[in-house]
Amino acid sequence: MTAPAGEEIRLARAYLMRVAEPPALALHAFVDVEGVQAAAERVRSGDVPAPVRGETEARRDRDLAGEDLVAAEKVGARLLVPEDPEWPAWQLLCLASPADRGLRGAGPPLGLWIRGEAPVADVFDRAVSVIGARAATSYGEFVATELGYGLASVGMTVVSGAAYGVDGAAHRGALKAGGATVAVLGCGIDIQYPAGHSSLLDGIAANGLVVSEYPPTTHPARHRFLVRNRLIAALSTATVVVEAGVRSGARNTATTAAALGKTVLAVPGPITSAMSVGCHDLLRTGAASIASSVPEVLEAVGPVGEHLRVPGHSSRRSTDDLADQALRVHEALRRETGLGAEEVSVGSGVPLERVRALLPELEITGHAQRHDDGWRQAKGDDH
Repeated sequence: MTAPAGEEIRLARAYLMRVAEPPALALHAFVDVEGVQAAAERVRSGDVPAPVRGETEARRDRDLAGEDLVAAEKVGARLLVPEDPEWPAWQLLCLASPADRGLRGAGPPLGLWIRGEAPVADVFDRAVSVIGARAATSYGEFVATELGYGLASVGMTVVSGAAYGVDGAAHRGALKAGGATVAVLGCGIDIQYPAGHSSLLDGIAANGLVVSEYPPTTHPARHRFLVRNRLIAALSTATVVVEAGVRSGARNTATTAAALGKTVLAVPGPITSAMSVGCHDLLRTGAASIASSVPEVLEAVGPVGEHLRVPGHSSRRSTDDLADQALRVHEALRRETGLGAEEVSVGSGVPLERVRALLPELEITGHAQRHDDGWRQAKGDDH
């Protein structure tokens, strides 16, 4: 396995992440050409092309790289850089050429501040973003919790933004299932925002990851949350919008996800609910597919040919493969009272000789049981 990046590279990236406001497209391109250490030195001296100068001039004298690494360590966080072997390169590849995808301000991050010990590669290998309104209705929070729980129950990572409403509900659902969840912040990794979700963020870090591209002490701001949304979209296979207004952060994330080539799904709601207008518009315009259950989400994101069974949500019954006469015999049986072959024949309308042949077959397949008082339907069998 490749060794982690050296301290000099980590310091150089920490410095650049401090001096430039993400996504800093010109600076990122400059780093690709010059190398991160050389690029950092030239930024410090001001010897850079005009586009890079425009992104770095205001803060280039603020070299707090060492302090930022220490501040992150104090809250149990670390700086993950593209030179590290666990960098989620495949997931972030879709951000490499934002202009080609019709996106503005959607370049890749220079690095990611990470809090939590979960293996990054495993966390993002099978991930779904669940997002929605902060002012969610009780319906929206219920659906988000159910989605978070159901997805986590089958090993999917739930990615969201740790905000009030839908985001928080999705995180809590995943945690309740004992699964992994990831919160992507629009502020420094050392800031518990929103304050009311302080304990939730601690729980997320203990079972998954808290992620930010903003250096420690960076305060939350509206434009940072909009920039943050591209990472929520990029780090997952699909984005599920539970509730959203026509103009909202959730709708912005869905639009970004679609532009990045990701699957977008939307949960329908009451036609009278303002919080479902954005979802209905996504569905009406064909920008999203409908998602009314966990299996529908898994069907959209699972590999071709893979069957993911969700506990309590299977659409198939154990009797679906029974032939017509076998099904009629099965339905004529009772669970608590035994019946003779003659009674089953009368109840099912199947000839007696055929019933006598089918009952042992149903016993072999686990659909029927032989008791002292006759034949019974197997307990726990589906109707």
